[in-house]
Amino acid sequence: MSSFADEDIIDILLVEDEPDDVRLTKEALKDGQIRNELHVVTDGVEAMDYVRQKGRYASVRRPDLILLDLNMPRKNGFEVLREVKTDPKLKLIPIVILSTSAADEDVAKTYGLNANCYISKPVDLDQFFRVIKGIEDFWLTIVKLPPAG
Repeated sequence: MSSFADEDIIDILLVEDEPDDVRLTKEALKDGQIRNELHVVTDGVEAMDYVRQKGRYASVRRPDLILLDLNMPRKNGFEVLREVKTDPKLKLIPIVILSTSAADEDVAKTYGLNANCYISKPVDLDQFFRVIKGIEDFWLTIVKLPPAG
């Protein structure tokens, strides 16, 4: 039995429709230094239901950090980012954009919508693991996250 309380666990919401990226992210985070629980949704509509704790997500904890892909079905990452960052109850949740796009206009647009950082997903497997570990090291170890609200 662990000595960690529920509040010692960092809840991460991964909004990603690519199964391989989900699997790799889970793998990269499973042996982390910080206890985390990774929750996955595969489109923007589900993401908004999750963060607003609606429907089947009514009993989930609000995520401490969101890893958000931009290119998704039903509602894209730009729309999710805009909705979260303009909602007074959600806007403090840090959002890390994790996208295959390296286009300057996508980077500028997400920062304009108040993304907390933008990371281009590397194609190389080892680089992908390093990126996820870097996110973990920075966002879960160094940064003081806002309290759940």
